[in-house]
Amino acid sequence: MRIAQIAPLYEPVPPKLYGGTERVVAHLSNALVERGHEVTLFASGDSKTWADLVPCRDVALRLDRDLSWDLPAHLAMLATVREMADAFDILHFHLDCHHFPLFDDRAHRTLTTLHGRQDIKDLRNLYLRYPYFPLVSVSDSQRLPLPNLRWIRTVNHGYPKSQYAFSPEPKGGYLAFLGRIAPEKGVDKAIMIAERVGLPFRVAAKIDFADRGYFKERIAPLLKASVRAEYIGEIGETEKELFLGDALAVLFPIDWPEPFGLVMIEAMACGTPVIAFNRGSVAEVIEHGVTGFIVGSVEEAAEAAKQAATLDRERIRDTFERR
Repeated sequence: MRIAQIAPLYEPVPPKLYGGTERVVAHLSNALVERGHEVTLFASGDSKTWADLVPCRDVALRLDRDLSWDLPAHLAMLATVREMADAFDILHFHLDCHHFPLFDDRAHRTLTTLHGRQDIKDLRNLYLRYPYFPLVSVSDSQRLPLPNLRWIRTVNHGYPKSQYAFSPEPKGGYLAFLGRIAPEKGVDKAIMIAERVGLPFRVAAKIDFADRGYFKERIAPLLKASVRAEYIGEIGETEKELFLGDALAVLFPIDWPEPFGLVMIEAMACGTPVIAFNRGSVAEVIEHGVTGFIVGSVEEAAEAAKQAATLDRERIRDTFERR
């Protein structure tokens, strides 16, 4: 098949640092090429892919030092996709809903994987106008706010088995947090968990511009007051394997309907258990008592952290490979 993959322009494909959607698109595009399909990737020019790349701006938006605006950048990309649309059998969009008006007349030749939360008020009115676009969810829980859309299938995210090496021993002996510092990600709760259980805690996370105030006012004082917590900043793909593999467990105390949560399967790939609050997709990804623990409070998470070393890390990796 002739397949177009249309990625967001916020990060390169794959991201050099933090980034979920673009990482998924990278692996998907390469896998489709490996299966013999003709794949064209619409993304930023600093992307690396086995597919044919159509660069839609010179560098990804977040890494651009010049003043940038995401809306015109994505509209320009969509105009390019529209001009080339007849060259493809299917157009696979990863832009949530931005493309609906431009591709209204050929919705039947599109597939849209929704990567974000769907409990946003304005989405309901938009989907009422475009009810015929075929959609893919990344977890069953992601569908719950809008169950009557044209859902084709739930396709959980995945990684190549070779992406991360199995770590049979947590050599660092610390609890870890990987991702983004924002209120819904629960870094404050993660610090409390580490303090309660008395284990070292390392935070590897990016801080978006919109969350700098939250970091300064809420997280930085907690880090300063803690004798166990260490903020090491944002890390790249090459650093994740060691960071996750050396951890006793990864803390995932989210406070939002997580659509999927790549961090959970990244940890599992390394054999590291995940201690997660039961929100969004967590119960679809983590098997309680096998690949981690699903909890409902800081107190329960602390008790789970004490049991993390009892879980079979090889079985966690086997579960990642099987799924």
